[in-house]
Parts: sequence; C-alpha cells; structure tokens
Amino acid sequence: MAEPNPTPAQSRAVAARTGSTRLPALDVLRGIAILGTLGTNIWIFTNSAGLVGYVARLDEPSGIWVWTERFLQQLAQGKFLGLLTIMFGIGLAIQRGSATRGGRAWPGRYPIRAGLLFLDGLFNFLFVAEFDVLMGYAVTGLVVAFVLATSERAQRRWLYITAAIHTAMLTVIVVGITLAAAQGDSSTPQPPDPNPYTDGSFWELVVFRVEHALAFRLEPIFIFPMSIALFLLGARLFRAGVFEPEGARIRKRLMIIGFAIAAPLDLAIGMLGGDLILLTRYGLAPFVALGILGLVAQVYTRRTAPGFVGRRFAEVGRMALSCYILQNLIAGFLCYGWGLGLTQLVSPDSRVPFTLAVYLIVAAVMLVFAHAWLRRFERGPVEWLWNATYRALAERGSRTGQPAQVR
Repeated sequence: MAEPNPTPAQSRAVAARTGSTRLPALDVLRGIAILGTLGTNIWIFTNSAGLVGYVARLDEPSGIWVWTERFLQQLAQGKFLGLLTIMFGIGLAIQRGSATRGGRAWPGRYPIRAGLLFLDGLFNFLFVAEFDVLMGYAVTGLVVAFVLATSERAQRRWLYITAAIHTAMLTVIVVGITLAAAQGDSSTPQPPDPNPYTDGSFWELVVFRVEHALAFRLEPIFIFPMSIALFLLGARLFRAGVFEPEGARIRKRLMIIGFAIAAPLDLAIGMLGGDLILLTRYGLAPFVALGILGLVAQVYTRRTAPGFVGRRFAEVGRMALSCYILQNLIAGFLCYGWGLGLTQLVSPDSRVPFTLAVYLIVAAVMLVFAHAWLRRFERGPVEWLWNATYRALAERGSRTGQPAQVR
C-alpha cells in the first residue's frame, strides 16, 4: 500500500503492482520493439527476392559492404522480436491482474482477444507481410493465458520445460545444418521465377503468400516453445517488480546478462554469417532483449515521465498494432513492384545505404503519424477497431447469459 503522500517512485511502484495507470516504461519499450522489428524486417523489403532472398542470402554485396550489412543486420537481428514477445507476456500479466482485482474469472473472455489478434495477424500476413508474428502471438497468448491461471510452481514448470524444448530443437537444427555444410552441400538457392516481389501485382503477391503459406509459417511454429517461455518470463519479471524501485537487483542482472555476456557473443557469431544466424536470432538475441528491458526499466524508475525522445517512442508503443502493420505496408509500397518498386533499381553494393534511407523514412513517418494521431484520438486506428469489435462480441456474449465486464 502506498503512503499518504507517496513519492513519484512510490507512485510508479503502486502502478506497477496494480496496473491502475500506464507505466511510461511499458509504452516506451513497446515503441522501441516496434521500430526495432522494422530494423530487421527492412532488409527483407530491400532484397530483390523479398523474404526468399533474405533467407537464402541472395545478391549479397561485396567488399566492405557485406561486412557493413552483416553488422547492421546483427544489431537488430532477433533482439526486438524477443523484446516484443516479452512485452506481450507483460501485457498478459497486467490483464490477469486487472481481472483478479475486478473479481472477474481468468482467462474469462481473453480467447476473444486472442481470436481478434489472430485475425489481425492473418490480415497482415495475407496483405502486408508474410513474416507476420501476430498470429503466433495470438496462439501463444491463448495458451499462456490458461497457464497464468495455474499456480506459480506450475508456471515455473511450464517456463523451464518450454525453454528446454526450444534449446534442444535449436541445438539439433544448428548441428544438423553444420554437418550438412561440412559434407559439401553446394546447392545454390535461386530466386522465385517469376519474382512476385519485383514483377508481381499486389494481388499476385497475396496469392504467392497463400501458395507458400506453410513455408512462411515455419518460424512461428518453430519458436512456439520459445514464445511461451518468453511470455511467461515477461509475466514473471513484471510480478517480481522489474519496473519498481525495489527491482534494481533484477534490472542489474538483466543488463549484465544482456549487454556484458549475450551481446558480444551475439555480434561476434553473427558477423561470421551463414546459418549461425539461427543461433544468434533464436538463442542469444532474447537475452540481449532482456538487457534492453532492464536498461529502459532502470531509466524510468528514476524519472516521473519520458522526455521528448521517450514520448515519441511511447506514442508508437500506444499504437503498436497500427504502427506494426502500417510500417510494413509503407515499406512494401516503397520497395515492391506493386508500389514504387525502388528495390529493383538498386544494386547489391548500394543496398546498405538504400536500406538505411528507407528505414529512416519509414521510422520518421511512424513517429510523426503516431504523434499526430494521438493528439486527436485516444487509440490508434487498428486499436480502435479491435476494441470496438471486442466490445461488440463481449456484449453479444453477455446476452447469452454471461455478464459482460469489458474494460
């Protein structure tokens, strides 16, 4: 319980425990995660063969540019995917806490939320970007919502088991790929022909995604155990007080693990290139994400509100769904053949400065858009539609005999 005249730090601690007000660090972290995922995805958009070319490393630049590209890609590779995953887990912990304080059953109507998120992801996958993460988060969130209704001991068991499964799967895959490479597999990957990314219309790219849906959905399936573990870890860190002043030791440990141990290994291995990227993206990067979480949480335990830069990230974080979908749509318009088709005009050796320029343009548009929109509206456009739909479905469910308690 807070004292009668709480200090700003004590007020933040109460907010962290009760969820009664928005924690600045949460919105800032979401904004960083959204623009950070763009830092990974932008290289997919600027590859002439899209996701296929990015995965197969087609049209790599030469000389100093190949090392510059690897360095820049490795700065974002997997870190912000991990951070976004952890933030979803924190969001679930906040929702469960709200339901508990309001006397509502948990997970209650959360499956409706998960279903709507899945539909958002399906829309994003079909019409915007084949590397969508929202569908995977919807399924993961549904599972974790029920896990959070169990005891602390059961939740720890789920976290340890899913983390172990992911580690085992990643080890087997990395070893298998390494052995295959040692046997001299000289097959050369080829770009799709015809290439829907440069030559196809918007609808032809949609059809291409549908035709190769299983291949494009392999990553969410593979990282499903990791996602469950990171969701649960995010919820556990939130309950442990990572955003409270008393959580200094937790934050310090996260920063040591993330920045002093994981980050140097991640960068060194990532610069080697090749299939070792799997080890960094799915093995080391989540630990770097924890360091980022610890650092931002540490900053905002000392401040009552974000400064100018923090407010811009927080605005993107408040409109995370809208900005995630829109930034991919704008990047696709700039790069793909159905839009301006700029990627096909750029040589491999020019791709690094071109990619940086596209990233800065799209990120700037997101920051300005979020700021302008929230000056007039409480929620982003996708968030507003999502909330209105959820309320309609919940109210319809209440007419079947269950009381609706929508917040």
